[in-house]
Amino acid sequence: MSADRGPKPQPAPEVRTFRRLLGAAVLLVLGWLWLLQLLGPSSPGRSVPLDTVEKAAATPRGVVSATFYDEDSRVAIKTAKGDVLSSAYQGSGEAAALTATLVNNGATVTIDQQWGKHTLSLFAEYILPLVILALAFGAIIVRFRGGSSQVRDLFAFSQSGAAAADGSNNPVRFGDVGAAAEAVEELAEVRDYLRNPRRFEAMGANPPKGVLLAGPPGCGKTLIARALAGEAGVPFFALSGSQFVESLVGVGAARVRDLFKAVKASAPAIVFIDELDAAGRKRGAGIGGGNDEREQTLNQLLVEMDGFERAQGIVVIGATNRPDILDPALLRPGRFDRHVIIDVPDVRGRLDILQKHAGGRPLANISDLEYVAKITPGFTGADLASVLNEGALLAIRRTARQISRVDLDEAVQRVMAGPRRRGRVMAPEELFVLAHHEAGHALVSAALGLAADVQRVSIVARGQHVGHTALTARSDRKVLRQSELLNELVMLMAGVAAEEIAVGERSTAGADDIAQATDRARQIAGRFGMTEHVGSIHVVQQEGEVFLGRDYTKLQNLGSRTLEAVDEAVRELVDNAEEQARALLTARRELLTELAELLLGKETVEGEMLVRVLAAAAPPNAAGGVGLA
Repeated sequence: MSADRGPKPQPAPEVRTFRRLLGAAVLLVLGWLWLLQLLGPSSPGRSVPLDTVEKAAATPRGVVSATFYDEDSRVAIKTAKGDVLSSAYQGSGEAAALTATLVNNGATVTIDQQWGKHTLSLFAEYILPLVILALAFGAIIVRFRGGSSQVRDLFAFSQSGAAAADGSNNPVRFGDVGAAAEAVEELAEVRDYLRNPRRFEAMGANPPKGVLLAGPPGCGKTLIARALAGEAGVPFFALSGSQFVESLVGVGAARVRDLFKAVKASAPAIVFIDELDAAGRKRGAGIGGGNDEREQTLNQLLVEMDGFERAQGIVVIGATNRPDILDPALLRPGRFDRHVIIDVPDVRGRLDILQKHAGGRPLANISDLEYVAKITPGFTGADLASVLNEGALLAIRRTARQISRVDLDEAVQRVMAGPRRRGRVMAPEELFVLAHHEAGHALVSAALGLAADVQRVSIVARGQHVGHTALTARSDRKVLRQSELLNELVMLMAGVAAEEIAVGERSTAGADDIAQATDRARQIAGRFGMTEHVGSIHVVQQEGEVFLGRDYTKLQNLGSRTLEAVDEAVRELVDNAEEQARALLTARRELLTELAELLLGKETVEGEMLVRVLAAAAPPNAAGGVGLA
């Protein structure tokens, strides 16, 4: 007795359609091959060369009858002896000459046009192959659209590829974002609108259609967008601006249309476009014109953002670290209405971020976070998260159960300059020069009344650096006075001056210092207007990467005399800074030797030992002033 296995599962509709199309294509191919064989040249009798036929035709009464097959270009003759011969001829010229010979010698000549064979030949050579290709292509489309194969992606290249994430399942909230109170306050209105749009409609208020998050990399732009999605509890579409840019014409615009079609179907929703400058940079910019495909993509994005209704509950969040190169049409009200700047956090913001990332990590002393926040000016949120992670890894290496200040201090150095290069063995001559170089930086800082800012002096190789002097900013200031900038130049040139005092010549260790001093001097002369040579005019562009589509043409508008004045001012600033550094170090020659010897013996000098040496180098009125000693 056999077991009942139940009904046999039926294949999917796509599979059945694929099989039918493929079977029809195979049958047509077989029929096509048979038809080509049938349409081949054919004639009765024995095939002979054309010369044999011409000799028989030239014999009087040698040929009784002849038939010309027009489609096959062949002729068949019946000789007086009863033999049937056939041969092929070339062109109408040979056929006409042979016909005249046969008629003159008494043969009966007939011509078979072969109309049916001509029609079948046209069908077999042109129509039937197209039908077979259409069936085969249709089978491929049905198969790969319904199946799971990488080839299926070839038919989806115009889709945006953005998938909707459920905002209710997003665990990130505004409370998880540190040092972003202003950004949270601005985005709270967007959250309230997505939660309850009728409240805004009742007041006649229009919430922002788009929010542009601008700031340096690592400051938390993506994290804030995720927090907004989690707070609002709506679908979240996230993708990069580079996903719209393709070399194929029209693909970028098609992907923008596909994205907003999906978003409208899921409204209310949030669209997050990271690295917006990849698709939204200024049109027509660049040497020789812009990129047509990129510009068409931007045009479609502009239309879509200005085309949907506010009542649909769609908010576009864009993130970029280059807002200066975005197209003005993208930034106007009605598209990205609100611009939120997310900058590098200050000391309180850094402490807030550290406290959030320190959750769940065993710290030996919670006050160590305040110490880390003070010695990390300029660090972003991503840098601070890396510091705590590196500190935890270092604690694991030494099999400790808690993260100590020593671990955090080393982690800061690793993030700032890289890990120690223990395999880099330097010659004593190199160490001698490097020790005096770093000692010069530290002593000049102290001589300028900034001894409290020097935390550490080291000749340990880290990353690409062979030594460093760690300075801690007293505050996250944005406004600097001219005297402070000039003191910065003196500190930068102190290493070169110390080398010349101790060795009598310079080394390559001062290359980075000279480059930084030149850049800062160019800013002082050409951007801040703090020199008499150039005056109060703006010559140098703001710090940042050059955008050729805009900055190249602007640089061409400067006269040669102005550029020469800037060069002269930069040279004078750097030379004066070096002379002042040399004078300060010459007056403290014994301290320079003492600190250099300490570095040669210990590699790193910090703490009370460093405070004692720098206190002797400080001027009598060292109360944190900035005046030159």
